[in-house]
Amino acid sequence: MSKGPLAEKTDFLVIGSGIAGLYFALKAAETGTVAIITKKEEAESNTNYAQGGIASVMSADDSFDSHIADTLNAGAGLCHRDAVEAIVREGPERIGELLALGVEFTMKNNRLDLGREGGHSKHRIVHVADLTGREVERALLSRINEHPNIQVFENHAAIDLITEHHLVNTGKAEQDQNTHCWGAYVLDVKSNTVKIFLSSVTMLATGGAGQVYLHTTNPLIATGDGVAMAYRAGARIGNMEFIQFHPTTLFNSGSPSFLISEAVRGFGGILRTRSGEDFMKRYDSRGSLAPRDIVARAIDSELKRSGDECVFLDVTQLQASEVKSHFPNIYHRCLDFNIDITTTWIPVVPAAHYSCGGVVTDLFGSTSIIGLFACGEVSMTGVHGANRLASNSLLEALVFSTRAAEHIKKRKNFSVVPEIQEWDESGTMNADEWVLIAHDRKEIQQIMWDYVGIVRSNHRLERANRRIQLILEEVSDFYKRTVVTEGLIELRNLARTAELIIRSALQRKESRGLHFTTDYPQRNDIEWSKDTIINSL
Repeated sequence: MSKGPLAEKTDFLVIGSGIAGLYFALKAAETGTVAIITKKEEAESNTNYAQGGIASVMSADDSFDSHIADTLNAGAGLCHRDAVEAIVREGPERIGELLALGVEFTMKNNRLDLGREGGHSKHRIVHVADLTGREVERALLSRINEHPNIQVFENHAAIDLITEHHLVNTGKAEQDQNTHCWGAYVLDVKSNTVKIFLSSVTMLATGGAGQVYLHTTNPLIATGDGVAMAYRAGARIGNMEFIQFHPTTLFNSGSPSFLISEAVRGFGGILRTRSGEDFMKRYDSRGSLAPRDIVARAIDSELKRSGDECVFLDVTQLQASEVKSHFPNIYHRCLDFNIDITTTWIPVVPAAHYSCGGVVTDLFGSTSIIGLFACGEVSMTGVHGANRLASNSLLEALVFSTRAAEHIKKRKNFSVVPEIQEWDESGTMNADEWVLIAHDRKEIQQIMWDYVGIVRSNHRLERANRRIQLILEEVSDFYKRTVVTEGLIELRNLARTAELIIRSALQRKESRGLHFTTDYPQRNDIEWSKDTIINSL
């Protein structure tokens, strides 16, 4: 059954190759074999696109209490304090480990050059110029590729998690009320074959879901795979309505949109209207250093009021040499669009950037499914609440991947992997029909951008829900009748993730953090100081 040539067995299965998955893999490899599956090349992930840095208390004039307070304030009353305290207090040790692994953080006078971003009261952003994610990924992959216990499977797309539904003999499983995960069915994209990856521990580290939206900073692979797979397997999903829109992405830079790091505003950049007004002062006393949700809504409001297509980020008042030194990647990328940021304002617009919700976990990355863990953007640990504080995401990934690995090491016994059903490859491909289904991806993105964006309403959400339900039915029907492909896997996951975002947004009858609705414009702490939890069908 599961013992054929298309079966891979490992102690730990990691789905995703961002910082969360790679860091967990290195830790787990100390006690067992690890298989990492990734949809594209090993370095393609949201981590690789992360410009800003990693927030951590690394200076004498900063404190854990200050970082905790800033995080709780940004999270608008929904952060889980124990999770916040965990990432803040354990952060410095994780930064030390990255240094030991060879991450070449930017230094100044032989000390870490600490930046500051919106919502932070101190300079605490450890960075590598404006390409932090890429450098961290480089260092981790270097160690991964030389580790004898780790094998990376590129161009492998997870289809579904393996649970009781996939057992050869379900009699025993029916007596057990707890759902288990024993790995995943995975499509080898290049050979067009489905493999079975068996493991008693599976780590979901699939990243975000930015491709649900028309405009996003996320790479093309960020299609909500982990959330959708976990939901179908029976895991609890939380706070999906809280989608963070990065307020400053380069206007007309394509998809994925090129983001202009928040560190640029932390360095002294000022947001202006076309006429030159420093408009953020009208919205928040912190001006251009206000948290992302406030800045994104302010820009959205200004664009609707003026009819302009973008606003501008101005760094021309800063010393040109320092701008080029601190933001070399941004400087050169803007030059590709004939924009010299030292002399010309940068045209910017908001774009979908980060999902604060995801698969619900405890303080050790455990989900509601035995044997299934989640870490990074795919998870909902409680750290971010209703709005993520800048540069806390990579920190969360480092801390929780470590916690998960250490928690698993303490377990004396792992679940015995049972006999699993082979993949059913029946189905036919109708090219004409596939052309129709392929349009659904674009339709999902347009629906979500128009109706479930920065500002929402009951009418918009209900309209989006009706249309997404129809797409879900189409995709489900098509999935049952055709052979599986990477495009179909992603479309199926996009549709489900979009539906979960809409369903969560319809449940929350207030405005809080990243979720703003014109029908309930006020925050309601009496009824809604709680997470939005969705249980599987």
